[in-house]
Amino acid sequence: MQKPLNATDGRGFPARRRIGVVTTSRADYSHLYWPLRELATYPEIELGVFALGPHLAPQFGNTLKEIERDGFPIQARIECLLNSDTDTGMAKTIGLAILGLADALTAWRPDLLLLIADRYEMLAPASTALALRIPVAHIEGGEVSQGAIDDAVRNALTKLAHVHFTSTETARQRVIAMGEEPWRVHRAGAPSLDHLRRSALLDRGALEARLGLPLAPPTLIAAWHPVTILRDTNAEADAFFAALAQAPGQIVFVYPNADAGSHALIGCARSLAATRPHTHIFVNLDAVTYWSLLGQAGALAGNSSSGIMEAASFALPVVNVGIRQQGRERARNVIDAPAEAAAIRAALDRALQPAFRKNLAGMVNPYGDGAAAETIARVLASVPLDRLLVKQPVPLTGVAEAQRERS
Repeated sequence: MQKPLNATDGRGFPARRRIGVVTTSRADYSHLYWPLRELATYPEIELGVFALGPHLAPQFGNTLKEIERDGFPIQARIECLLNSDTDTGMAKTIGLAILGLADALTAWRPDLLLLIADRYEMLAPASTALALRIPVAHIEGGEVSQGAIDDAVRNALTKLAHVHFTSTETARQRVIAMGEEPWRVHRAGAPSLDHLRRSALLDRGALEARLGLPLAPPTLIAAWHPVTILRDTNAEADAFFAALAQAPGQIVFVYPNADAGSHALIGCARSLAATRPHTHIFVNLDAVTYWSLLGQAGALAGNSSSGIMEAASFALPVVNVGIRQQGRERARNVIDAPAEAAAIRAALDRALQPAFRKNLAGMVNPYGDGAAAETIARVLASVPLDRLLVKQPVPLTGVAEAQRERS
């Protein structure tokens, strides 16, 4: 299929369209990997990556080296993450990121800037792009996670963006209901699922070698992040770790996000590993290793979006704890449990029952089929740039009638 050319330079030759992509952590980079790969196949696109935040932080594994190893062109490396464990540190990180991005985006001004999901750091590139009149494309808008500030961030990014790629049809309808013109909103699916179709996942033996441990059943993945909507972001953590202490089998614990309270959670994980046999902590797992682990584990427990979005592709039982993912669309592999140790243990027992796993056979992941990158790249390569910045207002049909009824 012929890939589109939209612009020309002053001599009538095709001009390369600059697409900037912002990544702040191991989590969003694993989602962006295949869109980046797909964009790199378009000769008319000049690709540039802006890496910031935890990517450059030693305590989170210096994951910038993964981007460098993959060969994507990095336009800027922006130091902005404070070595802090507070909400004030999060707020200052946004400010530092804006300062760095203002210079970086001015020096290499993209035609479109691609952002993903709902991390608080993403407010920095969205705000900077607004001031610089750079159109924004956003992945994974229209979703809901009421137990985190991510929910407000996601909605803010939606209103600051000019092109939208949603994971589900419900999310697409929600973005349109927020006043975005339908032609701007594309259902692509979650790009993380492209790994299932396009990446070579590890078999059990290769995965055990990569992790350096045998995956004796039952193996439980534990993924827990601060609940950032709460004043005490770790208010639900004690119950979770108490339940893990009594869980059967071995635990593979993946580091939390760089949010307020993450340092304390890392301390809890280390304490658990020091007192509970067969508990293993990993600072970072690359996308292929993590996806392979989802395919080999007995269950996943925690409050991570990966339990909602990715685990369903493997029909992997998930115990989703507490309020962080409240409101998200989910498949039938998810068992919700309140942040109470006894309830979490009961949910884990149910998840690890062979009958529960057996009943998940043939289930469908509502977040897509692994073809998101192709849609994202095609739209970014072809969308007319000259009509992006000015949005049309939402028709107020029915508003006057509703006001008269209330008066």
